[in-house]
Amino acid sequence: MNIWVNGKKTALEGCRTYGDIAETVQESYAHQIVLAVADGKIQELFKKAKDGAEITFLTAADKIGHDTYVRSAVMLLMKAAADVAGSPEKGMMKVEFSIGCGLYCSPRGGLRIDEDFCRAVERRMRELVSKKLPFTKKAWPIDDAVRLFEGQGMRDKVQLFRYRRGSYINVYCLDDYYDYNYGYMTPDTGYVKWFAVQPYEGGLMLLLPAVEAPETVQPMEERQKLFDAQVESTRWGEQIGIDTVGDLNDKICEGDLAELILVQEALQESRIGSIAAQIAARKHVKFVMIAGPSSSGKTTFSHRLSIQLKTHGLRPHPIAIDNYFVNRELTPKDEKGQYNFECLEAIDVEGFNRDMCDLLAGKTVAMPTYNFKTGKREYNGEMLTLQAEDILVIEGIHGLNDKMSYALPVESKYKIYISALTCLNVDEHNRIPTTDGRLLRRMVRDARTRGISAKQTIAQWPSVRRGEEENIFPYQESADVMFNSALIYELCVLKIYAQPLLYSIRQGEPEYFEAKRLLKFLDYFLGVSSENLPNNSIVREFVGGSCFRV
Repeated sequence: MNIWVNGKKTALEGCRTYGDIAETVQESYAHQIVLAVADGKIQELFKKAKDGAEITFLTAADKIGHDTYVRSAVMLLMKAAADVAGSPEKGMMKVEFSIGCGLYCSPRGGLRIDEDFCRAVERRMRELVSKKLPFTKKAWPIDDAVRLFEGQGMRDKVQLFRYRRGSYINVYCLDDYYDYNYGYMTPDTGYVKWFAVQPYEGGLMLLLPAVEAPETVQPMEERQKLFDAQVESTRWGEQIGIDTVGDLNDKICEGDLAELILVQEALQESRIGSIAAQIAARKHVKFVMIAGPSSSGKTTFSHRLSIQLKTHGLRPHPIAIDNYFVNRELTPKDEKGQYNFECLEAIDVEGFNRDMCDLLAGKTVAMPTYNFKTGKREYNGEMLTLQAEDILVIEGIHGLNDKMSYALPVESKYKIYISALTCLNVDEHNRIPTTDGRLLRRMVRDARTRGISAKQTIAQWPSVRRGEEENIFPYQESADVMFNSALIYELCVLKIYAQPLLYSIRQGEPEYFEAKRLLKFLDYFLGVSSENLPNNSIVREFVGGSCFRV
């Protein structure tokens, strides 16, 4: 058999797996190989290589490889929990959300998680790792897969399969434990060496490495406000009976989506009203600082908060920090030579503080507007003077960083952290990363308002994520309050807009694998029209039709 590995022709005897071939070149890679790329397609290492294939490899330091490692670690955890508890039904847990590099898992079916349980589970995981048991993959007829998972008490998977269009489902098996996984897996448990398990808030935290350091387990990060916000959103979903994508699809099929939209929009409005009441009660507050990662809905939130503040006799003025971007040619670049719009240096911090201090002093200030298509700051005659009851509602990714507003008195600021904290799972073991929802939001908005293709948005996303890790997340716990902008139905709406954009990315382009992953992800959802969305909905900021200038 003749193949090309990393561009070099290699002759091999017999039929080899990609894992066999990976072993011959592992020394040339800095990190553990977990996937192969053969003739432009991602392949799991337990698959057989084809004669003439052109092969490269992905490691746990690549995003796709890291996701594979995490997915395999989760199945390893669930198998170990089932073994310790006595059966899959007794050991049931749900993967809820991430906090830093940890995955929070909550108990199901009466399972009690304590320190002894966590120690036993981690010990069992390490035993399974030492045995290098294979993750085997087999396509099951849907009816057979339904019976299999019904027997294991996994109703969430049975419900999900109702909306799969194919006749077969890929089922993974680890020893005697079966599961469904959204994405690729490592060939065996021996690859999953780095993890820790510890009890946390009635459940457990599975601690894993970061993509930047795939052989180092990251310590637990205490982010109590973020944890509480995640739990609140998750519990609300459970209360209305929407815990997974299957639940959501059932609601759509039953004709209940219009009411669901109204209920969740009303819930968000109620929370915004509560925040406005807290601000009004603090007499010295003149600057409401709103920060959050990309596409968290900061602009719409600031407008809706402004309306609520008016009900308390205040006169709010929304200001976007984005309007203080330096002209594009002055924007710093990252190590790849691309514009870094996420760093603080991309903002005219001095100009912002000068204008804010002048407003605080009662001066009239000409307010800028940033033109994203031309990359220039413009002045279009908008003037602002603050009166006694006026308050500035300032939104931008650096809003919680005191360096952004260094000249403003501390007591004059009220800080709000906003993010789209997805509380929906594909099923109980396959969570939906918050970043996926935000990426789809940004992709749809960028194509509609900024002339940026899906290919460009995906290419920029790693830089955006690095900027968030550096400039936003370190400050989130300093917020006075957190607001979750995610709407449980929004991915059904975004699907209609995102799919054509993703299909425009062709095989062979660097962004193709991510586009293909997102398309597969969106296939889980039934698509719905945006016609029932209120015109002040946060989702309108991305799909269009908002009553606000967004």
